[in-house]
Amino acid sequence: MAKATSTLNWCVIRLGDDHNWWVHETSDPVRWDVDGLSIVDPRQVDHLIDLVEPLRDYGFDQDMFDAAFIPFRIERDLGSGKVRLKRVKDSLFESDEKLFALADILDEENGPYADLLDHLTRCRVKMLNDLFEFESRLTVDEVEDEIREAQNADFIEGKAIHTFNELSAILDYMPAGYETDDEAPAKDIDADDEDLPELDEEEEEKLKNDESLKWDEDEENGDDDEEKDEDDEDEEDDDEKEDDDEEEEDERPRRRSRGRG
Repeated sequence: MAKATSTLNWCVIRLGDDHNWWVHETSDPVRWDVDGLSIVDPRQVDHLIDLVEPLRDYGFDQDMFDAAFIPFRIERDLGSGKVRLKRVKDSLFESDEKLFALADILDEENGPYADLLDHLTRCRVKMLNDLFEFESRLTVDEVEDEIREAQNADFIEGKAIHTFNELSAILDYMPAGYETDDEAPAKDIDADDEDLPELDEEEEEKLKNDESLKWDEDEENGDDDEEKDEDDEDEEDDDEKEDDDEEEEDERPRRRSRGRG
């Protein structure tokens, strides 16, 4: 495969309306058809590297990932949303430069990029089966069929599939009805907010003055008044008892004190 790509030394890319980068021109127009040819930008490369990190425990092969892409660095800005890139030999995982990555799709069926798609799908399926207790184990065929169905819908609408989106569909794949613990609370909060109607100032003022909504508050105030009256009665009883005790003490004969001789 190195021979097939050896003549691809540079390419010119353009920024699309979808904010993704697409190949506009290459140094090898014979082998490389630029129609719908996408390229992954440095920010997307970093994100993909983060997504494959958890797959290392499930057989992920970093060398296979590197082999599936042709790395480029920026040579110069051509203006009008176009940039010229120059090919390099760095690893996407180890390079200190911000690199673009062009998928090697010269052989779409058996090439290194096709192998990578299959490899990532198998790793993702293995990880999901390990983390979740599905009613029946997830299979590679099920995941591929579901992703392919979504891609076919885009093709029907005339949308080109960007490499980053194709890879993300695999690396972010979750079966319907399953979600991570971090996503669940946010969805619950959003659902609660959707149930609350929006009120204008006039409606809010009406609700404030609605007597039917003050029943609980008035009842609580009434209970508080009753408790206060009971406390006052208890205090009066205590005062009367103290007065009676003083009167009884006055009526008792006082003990004569002994004088000192």
